[in-house]
Amino acid sequence: MAGSPQYFDLITMGRIGVDLYPLETGVPLARVETFGKFLGGSAANVAVAAARMGRSAAVITRTGDDPFGTFLHEALKEFGVDDRWVSPVTAYPTPLTFCEIFPPDDFPLHFYRRPKAPDLEIHADELDLTAVRAAGVLWVTGTGLSEEPSRSATLAALEARDRATTTVFDLDWRPVFWRDPEQARPYYREALRHATVAVGNLDECQVATGVREPAACAGALLEAGVELAVVKQGPRGVLAVHRDGTRAEVPPVPVEVVNGLGAGDAFGGSLCHGLLSGWDLERTVRHANAAGALVASRLACSSAMPTGPEVADLLARAASPDAAGLPSQS
Repeated sequence: MAGSPQYFDLITMGRIGVDLYPLETGVPLARVETFGKFLGGSAANVAVAAARMGRSAAVITRTGDDPFGTFLHEALKEFGVDDRWVSPVTAYPTPLTFCEIFPPDDFPLHFYRRPKAPDLEIHADELDLTAVRAAGVLWVTGTGLSEEPSRSATLAALEARDRATTTVFDLDWRPVFWRDPEQARPYYREALRHATVAVGNLDECQVATGVREPAACAGALLEAGVELAVVKQGPRGVLAVHRDGTRAEVPPVPVEVVNGLGAGDAFGGSLCHGLLSGWDLERTVRHANAAGALVASRLACSSAMPTGPEVADLLARAASPDAAGLPSQS
């Protein structure tokens, strides 16, 4: 994965795959007849979301050496994400993820990542640590800690940053990738020692910290070492607390939910954009919240990521009296 150094606003590291989403709403997967094929995976989606905001972005990950892997390379390039650190693994197929769509709040996921996903075959000695250190933001995920050699590679990337610049740990807890939460917690704590920002929902925060109440989660994440804790609370909005005492708590943005999957990745890409822009905490979180809401109002993940003007338009409409009757993002 080594290459000539180049500066990127954002480098993400972790999961990639093909999302196969039903083109029929409210139909069980067993009876769905038509699907749409999309770029997927949290690390890839966050990079796409940032690129849609005008940021230079690259992803460190691996695919199978198969047609689906080729599709992912092509999709990344189409979205303006650099794929120089996306390499093939001959032994394992490119992962597929199916979902069921039952709005407003039921979107079961079915992962096909066995016997092992290629994105867990990232090796520490293949990382371009010069580029990792130089990036404006590094974004890593909890899934990357679930198996070796990805676990050691993820921690090596975090250690290379040494908290010198913005380093985000997306808690990204997926129970299917771990035997139990207790197995994950020590690795999460190690990652938090090297990160400056932690982002997660209440389930993910509980895995990382052992507590669940939002303010307690934020406090525990700060105590674990980060400078900024971002706690996503679903229908209650988002709580963000900085070590310097700055606090922002914003409600969800009203939208008609179509598919809630991918909203968190849009939130993440926008969060990075706000941090890179030097915005204050309130503005950063409100913008990220709106970006997530826009994706929740659309079918896909990657191809649904909004642009800056789209987010601004939604925020303006949400502030108008006419928005009061819309259902909220969940």
